[in-house]
Amino acid sequence: MTDEPSTAEEIMDGVYRALCAHGYAGLTMQDIADECSKSKSLLHYHYDTKEDLLVAFLDHVISDFEGRVAERADRPPTERLVEFVCWFVFERDESERESFHIALLELRSQGPFNDRIREQLARSDRLLRGTVSEVLVEGIDSGVFRDVDVEETAALLVATLDGARTRQITMAGDESEGPAYTRTVAEATMSRVLEPLLAEGVELPSIAETVESLPARTGEEPGEGRAVDEDATDEDATDEDATDEDVMGEDATSEGMTDGPAADATDGSTASVTADDEDSG
Repeated sequence: MTDEPSTAEEIMDGVYRALCAHGYAGLTMQDIADECSKSKSLLHYHYDTKEDLLVAFLDHVISDFEGRVAERADRPPTERLVEFVCWFVFERDESERESFHIALLELRSQGPFNDRIREQLARSDRLLRGTVSEVLVEGIDSGVFRDVDVEETAALLVATLDGARTRQITMAGDESEGPAYTRTVAEATMSRVLEPLLAEGVELPSIAETVESLPARTGEEPGEGRAVDEDATDEDATDEDATDEDVMGEDATSEGMTDGPAADATDGSTASVTADDEDSG
């Protein structure tokens, strides 16, 4: 096997960096091409529209998180539960993670209007709540957690952590001193939600040591340190033979490649994203 990144990996990494640098609203295919050192024609060779590429990126990010969860599935449930909390913690100086989450928040706002994005958001929510539920069930069965309503507790935990992250990235300028809000909420979650779950004599690892031990947290570049699941990206993007030279001379421009199903959508479900493709410069 080669250690060289595949075309799919390079494109997904480029989307991540472009979202961090430009946000979602003003993002263009050219921005993404610049970040992954590919031509815009090559991007359109794999993805008809910007919407196609962003939906594939969401799928990639979620699949990457699934992989991270699976890699740590053999750890004790107490450690896995604290790790889940720490995935949402980021400090004030982690500007790249903050920028990425701001872009994702913009992208999430398209959910009510775009079926494909909403499907990915629903999948993400199921994954987060399902991960917590699985850890809780394992802990209850092994005697380290008390018997609780698993689904209710999972929903509470995810809503609390996601809400804290959203508040921190949208109000960062108003809170420039003291611990980061996600850190404060994580500490409170430990004492008010996690510790009451523990059976007698069971202890939790600290947030500080857990954060240090995590290989990655939410908002860090997907796939970093891990192989990309090629099946989790757009099928065409796994064609390793496609290079900039291969598509030179093909009329794979933004205007020439938007005649597919996404461009033909007229029911409003994809209008907010596909309209941006016309300006993908």
